[in-house]
Amino acid sequence: MMRGRGLTVWGAIPALLLLTSGWALRAAPGLPSPEASIGRKVAGVSLRDGSGKSVSLGDYKGKKALVLVFIGTECPMSNGYAEPLSQLADRYRDRGVQFVGVNANANEAAARVAKHAQEFRFSFPVLKDEKQVLANAVGARVTPEAFVLDSGRVVRYRGRIDDAYQSRLKKKNQVGSRDLEAAIEAVLAGKKIDQAVTAAYGCAIVRPQVSASAASGPSFHKDVLPILQERCQSCHRPGQVAPFSLLTFEDARNWSAEIKAFTQSRQMPPWKPEPGHGEFQGVRRLSDAELTTLAQWADSGAPQGDPKAGPEPKKWPDGWMLGEPDLVLTASGEYQVTATGEDDFRCFVLPTGLKEDRWVVAVEMRPGNPRVVHHVLNFIDTSGRGRQLDEKDPELGYSSGPGGVGFFPSGSMGGWAPGNLPRFLPEGVGQFLPAGSDIVMQVHYHKTGKPEKDRTQFGLYFAKKPVEKRMRLWPFSQLGINIPPGETRHPVTANMTVPLDIHAISVTPHMHLLGREMKVWAVFPDGTEKSLIWIKDWDYRWQDSYRFKEALALPKGTKLFLQAYFDNSAGNPLQPNNPPKRVTFGEQTTDEMCFAFLEYTLDVEPKTEFRGGRLFGSE
Repeated sequence: MMRGRGLTVWGAIPALLLLTSGWALRAAPGLPSPEASIGRKVAGVSLRDGSGKSVSLGDYKGKKALVLVFIGTECPMSNGYAEPLSQLADRYRDRGVQFVGVNANANEAAARVAKHAQEFRFSFPVLKDEKQVLANAVGARVTPEAFVLDSGRVVRYRGRIDDAYQSRLKKKNQVGSRDLEAAIEAVLAGKKIDQAVTAAYGCAIVRPQVSASAASGPSFHKDVLPILQERCQSCHRPGQVAPFSLLTFEDARNWSAEIKAFTQSRQMPPWKPEPGHGEFQGVRRLSDAELTTLAQWADSGAPQGDPKAGPEPKKWPDGWMLGEPDLVLTASGEYQVTATGEDDFRCFVLPTGLKEDRWVVAVEMRPGNPRVVHHVLNFIDTSGRGRQLDEKDPELGYSSGPGGVGFFPSGSMGGWAPGNLPRFLPEGVGQFLPAGSDIVMQVHYHKTGKPEKDRTQFGLYFAKKPVEKRMRLWPFSQLGINIPPGETRHPVTANMTVPLDIHAISVTPHMHLLGREMKVWAVFPDGTEKSLIWIKDWDYRWQDSYRFKEALALPKGTKLFLQAYFDNSAGNPLQPNNPPKRVTFGEQTTDEMCFAFLEYTLDVEPKTEFRGGRLFGSE
């Protein structure tokens, strides 16, 4: 999170979206260069407010400065600045500065813009630039992008609001340059602006579609739609976690530049494991051929092609994807998520009320508000410790931080992350859920720029047929963590020998804020090796469970190895300690962990311990 004068900026921007410079995304013909817009006088331009009334920039006569900020209703970067911009506008109002929000996106109607302005509580007017007259006059390219005009309505500054995004790329945790504020102060003082042009980062302003031929090269229906259906639409559709939909040609055309930028950088779709290290279900990683198709399509103007050449629209279920659950658990009320600030990790204790032990064969999460739910992890609690922590917190649930739930749970019960689709366990396999236990549901919330509410639901599906094998959990780990301050690549290793013939079902790497990399591999009794998973760029905000495409046989005597690296330097952007200090194993966010949780079944299930016996590992 980045703060300054009471403004919270970066924490409001969802971590799932890497925003790139709109100047490099889409070249709009006829727009002045960024430098050419400086010194240009803007007059006689009329826009419309939410009621449809015409508003001229000349109506703001008498103001010492006019600040135009181009915004978009679906752009996370733009939404993340809604509250800070309103605070800035309030602070400068008495000094003769007028802020005006401008929406120039061709795909966003005036009514939608008015509703968005009301939802995000802008403290200044937001107008619709229906024919993009103003956007073209000043050469606006992205949202958010700011322009400072002096009393004569001459453009003196254009570009970013601050350098929050660039600071994060440079692994800094604070804003170093407040460019918009500096420009306003210079205009008010009648001084020259030191840096009149800066690169604005955000979402490209959607301009009218330029006709493009699909005679050669990829087209939407034939080439792009199959990729979107397979890789993207599970998140990018109405009501889901992604900030915009990609169901239709119009949707994809409007975001074609961003599609190319985000996929080329492999920020989207989110998938952490390195290729060739583990074979998993639901892989979201795009192939090189798919990346090329998306880039060529965007570069050629996003042609539609023949609608008959593509697949039928994919039918996504409106309700529970696996059907109605046998048991639905949820918090006792709605959790209030603040507009801005650091990401929030909130735990909700959900009593199961079960009178007898049950076998669980599938779980499914339904985020109540996909705009703010980043991911969910569920844990079994038979100790009552979760209830004790909940009672100490006056708000709904309790805060835990990203490292864990505040205690060692009795077991795990699945989770959810963007793009994950619920699946039933292999036939005859079940997860044991003891009678009277609680589920502690940890929800990771990110902020959208306006106050939100959430009440996520957790559905459990019980076995209808006999369960022959119990899915168990082995926390393959290194507890002796001792990371000196200043270390940028501190190694932590672990190894073990599998004591019985087992089949691994999934692997879940887990570290805290200092974690940077983890690799897990097996050496079989005959000496052959197999990589289970390798995450080279660990991010605690993208923790996921990876289920193997086929259960992996690990015969007795197989050796498992874990190699992880931690960055305990001041240069780590997620460093929780300032200055860095020695970090050891612990449950708090400022402590560290090094686990590779393995879900597995025994090849031979001992009948005497089938109900809940401990064979090896915590269960």
